[in-house]
Formats: sequence, C-alpha cells, structure tokens
Amino acid sequence: MERAQQGPRARYREQTRAEIKNLALRQLAEGGGGALALTRIAKEMGLSGPALYRYFASRDDLLSALIRDAYDDAAAAMARAAARSARGSRGGRARLHDLAAAYRAWAIAEPHRYLLIQGDPVPGYVAPADTLERARAVLGPFLPLFAAGKPGPAVAGTVEEMAAWLVADETVGAWVARYAPDAVGPDTKAAEAVEAGTAVEAGAVGEAGAVGEADETGAAGEARTGGVDRAAASALAGAVLAWTQLHGSVSLEVAGQFAGMAHRGGTLLGAHMELLADAFGLE
Repeated sequence: MERAQQGPRARYREQTRAEIKNLALRQLAEGGGGALALTRIAKEMGLSGPALYRYFASRDDLLSALIRDAYDDAAAAMARAAARSARGSRGGRARLHDLAAAYRAWAIAEPHRYLLIQGDPVPGYVAPADTLERARAVLGPFLPLFAAGKPGPAVAGTVEEMAAWLVADETVGAWVARYAPDAVGPDTKAAEAVEAGTAVEAGAVGEAGAVGEADETGAAGEARTGGVDRAAASALAGAVLAWTQLHGSVSLEVAGQFAGMAHRGGTLLGAHMELLADAFGLE
C-alpha cells in the first residue's frame, strides 16, 4: 500500500537504489567487501559518479545499507524458523537444532551477504551503531530456549559473567526481556516497555532496560545470580555460546574450509548444538 501511494519520482529513486544494491552484492560475491567500487557500479548503470552519489553518499553509506538489509533478512529468517519450531510440543533441544539449521541455511543461501556481516571487517569501514540491534535480532530467538535451561558446571562461569554483563549494560537486559520476558523480573520488563515505547515514537528500536536490586537470600536467592534473574543470565549465556558455535562452524563452511573433508556441515553443527543442549540441560 505504501509503495502504491508513492509518486513516480519516489518509486524511481527506490528502484535505482535497489539496482545499485544488487550490483554491489554482485561485486561482493565476486571479490568480497574490498571489491566494492561505486565508480564501477555507476559505469554499469550508465550513470556519472556524481549522479550515483545522489542515491548513496559514499561507499560506506552503501555498505551500511547492505549490512542493514542482510541483518534484517537473517533476523526475519530466524523469526520464521522460531515460529515454526514453537508449534506443537517440541522441546528446547529440538528447537535449538531447528534454529541452528535455519541460521546455517540462510548463510549457505546468501554466502556473500553472510560474510559481509560475519566475515573479515572491510578495511576502513566502521558500521553504524544501529547494526548492533539488528545483530541482536538475529540471535534473539535463542534466548527463550536457554532461559528454560538448567546450566551445568561446564557453563557456570559463563553464566556468572553474563549476569555481570546484565548488571553493567541495561540494554542487554532489555534485549533479553524482549525475547524472553519470562526470564526477567518486573523492573526489567517495565523499563524495557517504557523505553521501547519512547523509541517507537522516535522511529527507532528501543533497547534500554534496568536490572533492579534483589534479596539474594532464601528462595529468592536461588533464582538469582549476581543480582539478576538466573534465567536471564542463562538465556544470555546460551545465546552467546550458540552464536560462537554457529559463527565458527558456519563461517568455516561458507568460506570453503571443509572442502575435501568427509563430514557434512550440518552434521558438525548438529554435534555442536547437542553438546550445548547438554551443557544447559535442554530437553
């Protein structure tokens, strides 16, 4: 509906930007981030350099648009996978495998876009701050799985460190609250809801939250770690560990490092997820 209501000039601008991004993606597929050249794109489109800069102010501006698109597409794929997996009576272990498979499938289908956001940094480029929230959206569906877990000794140290992170950075608490609301206390939920509402008014994604003080004695203390909800610390630890396992295994596969080896990438990733599910007591 919004597109239909645009005038001819706005539609032409949108189409031209899309064409520029498609050509840029082709360059990325051919030579990685360092191969991106606006002058070559302009030549292929029959535009002058100054004309191209009316659509993207610089190479970094174009890179930022591509990175935002890639994160948003990956996050959408993960959200769809999470919704499918949540149907029925599948347990946390099976859902973890579903999410890992969806992450891998997106990366294999979009290798140059995956490497743009997870590969080597582009020399001289600094990503805009809003890409952090987009990156968190990709991992968000993992949070509720690990919030319901029972972390064992192997990951106890990581859980403790994640509890400290939740105290030190209130935006992390808001991220957990958004995807795993049952894992956090009422103070964090309320702060996240207020900040999210403010951000929506400003046209941005709300990211702030708060971790309240709590009595760590008796029954209440059993549910808290380092002043925060134990489930929130478990959720964060699991999501971060899942990301490191996904990043390592999938990045090696996408980069072709498994060529000539006997295993399949999905088998290796599945083994990683089984070990992670064991560490967090997922059923």
